[in-house]
Amino acid sequence: MSTTDENKRRAAQAALPYVNAAACVGVGTGSTVNFFIAELAAQRHRIARAVSSSNATTARLRAAGIDVIDLNDAGAVDVYVDGADEATRRRELIKGGGGALTREKIVAAASRRFVCIIDEGKLVEGLGKFPLPIEVIPMARSYVARQLVGLGGRPVERPGFITDNGNVILDVHGLAIGTPAALERRINEIAGVVTVGLFAVRPADVLLIGTPRGVDTL
Repeated sequence: MSTTDENKRRAAQAALPYVNAAACVGVGTGSTVNFFIAELAAQRHRIARAVSSSNATTARLRAAGIDVIDLNDAGAVDVYVDGADEATRRRELIKGGGGALTREKIVAAASRRFVCIIDEGKLVEGLGKFPLPIEVIPMARSYVARQLVGLGGRPVERPGFITDNGNVILDVHGLAIGTPAALERRINEIAGVVTVGLFAVRPADVLLIGTPRGVDTL
C-alpha cells in the first residue's frame, strides 16, 4: 500500500468512533471513502442503515452487506462521512472530483454532523488549485460557462461524463477563491447551475487528516 493510501486508511479508521451504534450514517464517494466502507464492512453491527451519495457507493455498501435506504425515508442523518479534493484548516472544501457533488451536498445538509476524511496531501492554505467542479443542466452549459469566464475562471466540460442526475460537469480552472462562502453563493445564483463543489456555507464539522505520524483532527 502506498503512503498516500495508508494515510487515507488512517483517516477512514479515525472516522469510525463518530458512527454511533444503530445510527443512520451518510456515506460519500471517492477513494478515501472506499477505505471507510471497508472499515464499516468489518463492523456492520455499528450501523443499522446507510444513506449513499452516489450509485457507485450504494453498490459498494450493498456488496458489504450494509442496508442502503433513500434519504427521504431516513429523515435526519446522524453523521455523514465523506472525503474532499481540497480542504483548508477552516474546514472549507472543494468536492466533486468523482462527480457526486450534488448528492453529497444534499446528504451533508441533511446530516447532524459532517466528518470529512482526507490524506495530508489534500490540506491546502487556500482553495482553488484543484479545478472547481460545477454540475450544470445540459441546456445551460454554454450560458453558465460564459458567466464563469466573467468571474475569472476557465471552465472545461468534463469529457464523456454524465452525473447520476443526468447532468454535465464544468471543471473551472484558475478561479481566485478568496472568500469561498461568498463565491459559493454567487455561483449557485447562476441559472442552470445545479450545485457548485464548494462546501463553505456548510463546511465540515470535523476534518480528519491522515498523516504518516497518525491522524490530525480539526
